Amino acid sequence: MSQYPKVAIVILNWNGIKHLQQFLPSVLSSVWPNLDIVVGDNASTDGSVQFIRENYPGIRIIQNDQNYGFTGGYNRVLAQVDADYYILLNSDVEVHPGWIDPVISLMESDPLIAVAAPKIKAYNQKGSFEHAGAAGGFIDSFGYPFCRGRIVNEIEPDHGQYEESGEVFWASGASMFIKKKYWDEAEGFDEQFFAHMEEIDLCWRLKNSGYKVMYCAQSEIFHVGGGTLTTENPFKTYLNFRNNLLLIKKNLPFWKGFIVITARFFLDFAALLRFLTEGKRKDAGAVSKAHRYFVRHIFDSGDHASSTHLKKYNSKLTGMYHGSIMWAFFVRKLHKFTDLDRRRFY
Repeated sequence: MSQYPKVAIVILNWNGIKHLQQFLPSVLSSVWPNLDIVVGDNASTDGSVQFIRENYPGIRIIQNDQNYGFTGGYNRVLAQVDADYYILLNSDVEVHPGWIDPVISLMESDPLIAVAAPKIKAYNQKGSFEHAGAAGGFIDSFGYPFCRGRIVNEIEPDHGQYEESGEVFWASGASMFIKKKYWDEAEGFDEQFFAHMEEIDLCWRLKNSGYKVMYCAQSEIFHVGGGTLTTENPFKTYLNFRNNLLLIKKNLPFWKGFIVITARFFLDFAALLRFLTEGKRKDAGAVSKAHRYFVRHIFDSGDHASSTHLKKYNSKLTGMYHGSIMWAFFVRKLHKFTDLDRRRFY
């Protein structure tokens, strides 16, 4: 490229001083000719801001007056960042110096590409994919997200099986590259999500508008995962089930959304029973709480412009699996992405 677009790596932090101490050095090693590094802070109380000021005075800090969650935090921080590309990067991510160039090169090749993500592998098991993103995100007909390299809780080792870049359904918020003009067009994240699945909602809205979401195999990062909410946290269970229902309500037309949500009540009840049989009573309660919230607020329009009405809808989006990933996983015992029937993908 003769001219380099301006790129801003933006890390949202909330009481993550340990991650900042461990991973900021790798982020600072990132090579790009026109690069800013920004830390947005959601009113941390652990000395994070002071640590950055004392040790990394070249990093710009944008402080929020309270914890607005992942969605509200990023919306407020990015409104103050001027760049052609944003890279939303979790604080618990290790990168290598040349990780930016392959993704930006891919995105510059097509004006319709709005979002992209690198290969995401596990920091603590570097030969395996990581739960939150792996080799690109997909979604099934019932709104259940999964990844190339991770279906439900089955994580694949990386044997070079997903080395081809291409279009996917969603990109992980752990490391999301997005063109600023499309972030602005979509009006950022929907704050009612707070955290979890907000990136899928954003990608779905952009895809409904005719834009593309890509996976870039030539760049990889290493993600710890569960830095703010651990996998076993009932609040995370609540957000995942609640936000998944909001995701369906927002991005499908009423008639189709009604059918899918009706099916989901039964499918999620099965998940609740499974939690009970495993002795996870708090997680079972979180599923019930999520559905009660959804029923109480099912007719709410929300306070986010893009969440009030379904503006556009595309029935055949690349990265959507025409079928049930839960049926494929639990009944047909198909635990790898390569086991799935390619004819079922749009």
